[in-house]
Amino acid sequence: MIATANRLASVQEYYFSRKLREVAQMIQAGHPVINMGIGSPDLAPHPEVIDALSKAMEHPRANMYQSYQGLPELRSAIASFYQKHYQVNLDSNAEVLPLMGSKEGIMHISMAFLNQGDQVLFPNPGYPTYAAVTKLVEAEPLLYDLTAANHWQPDFEALEALDTSRVKIMWINYPHMPTGTEAQAETFDRLIAWAKTRNVLLVNDNPYSFVLTQKPQSILSRPGAMEVAIELNSLSKSFNMAGWRVGMLCGKTATIQAVLKVKSNMDSGMFFGVQQGAIAALQAEESWFESLNTIYRKRRKLVEKLATKLGAEFDPESVGLFVWAKLPKGAGDAEVFIDKILQEQHIFITPGTIFGSQGEGYIRFSLCVPEATIEDAIKRIES
Repeated sequence: MIATANRLASVQEYYFSRKLREVAQMIQAGHPVINMGIGSPDLAPHPEVIDALSKAMEHPRANMYQSYQGLPELRSAIASFYQKHYQVNLDSNAEVLPLMGSKEGIMHISMAFLNQGDQVLFPNPGYPTYAAVTKLVEAEPLLYDLTAANHWQPDFEALEALDTSRVKIMWINYPHMPTGTEAQAETFDRLIAWAKTRNVLLVNDNPYSFVLTQKPQSILSRPGAMEVAIELNSLSKSFNMAGWRVGMLCGKTATIQAVLKVKSNMDSGMFFGVQQGAIAALQAEESWFESLNTIYRKRRKLVEKLATKLGAEFDPESVGLFVWAKLPKGAGDAEVFIDKILQEQHIFITPGTIFGSQGEGYIRFSLCVPEATIEDAIKRIES
């Protein structure tokens, strides 16, 4: 085998890629593993989404290459969605870019703006892909800590004192994963002001704004945001379309055009039927989200009971698809803790350490599990 690129030495295989392979092997060996680790929605998309996909197959262009910028109807649906739910006015022709999932957007944005030696701020704890992609494009990751004591908000005193002369991008993620912290207008406003004075691009990763939140929020709704911020969004979580791979990037024209330069060289457009399904999803009424949240509230109550059985503490006001819980003192290393439960009770829970050093002592439960399955998990812990 030829030698791999030097950049591969800076990253490891994604944790869930490795761990889910282990879980699959356990299941194949006859162990009934309950997977509460990954946020892959198990509920169905809106019925009109499936209907739109089915009807799209009759279109004469259904199987042809599609536009790199997505269908005009899809961009229009995204703009309308942002206006309706976030009160954000977007030009669908210039300020919206459909993506094959927001995860690809993390790579495209990084490739569009980062040079070797540039620095990137990302949250600790936070989504591991931010750091991995930063390393792959040979930029330098720079952590900013989020703590329970500060309600998982950025420490602005620390940010003010930071040397940002080489910082190009700051990743933020509200509602926050993994902690479930709600977006706060004050936090957005302070970040916008901070980024503007330092010429830093703010990127808010916003896939959880409809899951158990009081009100969906976008950083782009805040004054001055379009000058310094862009936002990734996704149909994976709120619309139960994780496997469809539909995301979007919204922001000012110049930023969108820079990302499109990368994207148009990386793929050949999104499948026509998927785009039609996405259009139908984006037109769903608010009652659709409420119906999903009714299910998630019931599941959350059971997961909180499970966490309590394990002696873990959690914030009952947190939102999103997960419950972030602090292990009791003396529980030891989070990865050792969850591995013991995996081997003995056959329940997979995510250790907080995969999200950064600030995740030490925490575990994360997914709500993408039916109530009966969660009840089974509780019984396993009790036995």
